[in-house]
Amino acid sequence: MLKGFKDFLLRGNVIDLAVAVVIGAAFTALVSSFTEAFLRPLIGLVGGGGVQGGTFEVNGQTFGWGDFVNQLITFVLTAAVIYFVVVLPMKALFERRERGEQTGPVLPTQTELLVEIRDLLQAQHGLPPAADSEARHRA
Repeated sequence: MLKGFKDFLLRGNVIDLAVAVVIGAAFTALVSSFTEAFLRPLIGLVGGGGVQGGTFEVNGQTFGWGDFVNQLITFVLTAAVIYFVVVLPMKALFERRERGEQTGPVLPTQTELLVEIRDLLQAQHGLPPAADSEARHRA
């Protein structure tokens, strides 16, 4: 059971996903810091400046529209970077593959797979590999 868990953790997909989550969290913190440090003061100035900038009050209830605008800008910036850095290049890559300009990984033929299976079965039973597969492995 532990070996299966170890194999699961060491798969490329899980590690890639973990890296993506860490980088995504760091990027989100960067964009949030930018909007807090630069955009929030600008929104406050547009909304009248001071502590109450970016808010309005109705019947004693304060509405912080500046906070909403700040979060909206954070979302748009994050979505734009993801689109232009991840989605658009991947889309272009897939389109090139569909047009045949860039090939994907070359898969082995059925014959090569069958020879490999035969060699593995022979090795499991303690038999020497066939002569034709030895010549093929040396080439």
